[in-house]
Amino acid sequence: MRYRLAVVPDSIRIDAAVLRSLRAEAQQVPRHECCGLLAGRDGVIIHAYPARNVASDSATQYEIAPEELFPLMREMRGAGLQLLGIYHSHPHGANEPSRTDIARAYYPDAAYFIISPLPHAEKPVRAFSIRDGKVSDLQISVV
Repeated sequence: MRYRLAVVPDSIRIDAAVLRSLRAEAQQVPRHECCGLLAGRDGVIIHAYPARNVASDSATQYEIAPEELFPLMREMRGAGLQLLGIYHSHPHGANEPSRTDIARAYYPDAAYFIISPLPHAEKPVRAFSIRDGKVSDLQISVV
């Protein structure tokens, strides 16, 4: 079964409470990358689905546990939501996509959110469109 993904424009809309929850999650595990899925409807992200990071080096990479991915997708679909984004944190550097992030951007229609847990980060949350190895900054609109 194929999942229908929302097309990512130059901006992405996200509920303020979801945005706060992403920042809080990244700050709770400041030495490791947190990760998860973002879902919504009508182009607005209204729910975060945190997932377990099973990367061999979770301080510098993320990999959503495969045994969690499909149940999370089913839960989303059951709630009438679409996959609109994927998130992870960068605890030790700039919150911009790494080469690994770009190479593993398997969902080109999803927005990729990268969170900095650093308390004085200029932009603590950034979002990107990653398609065919090309990265574009997305403006985040909080609703």
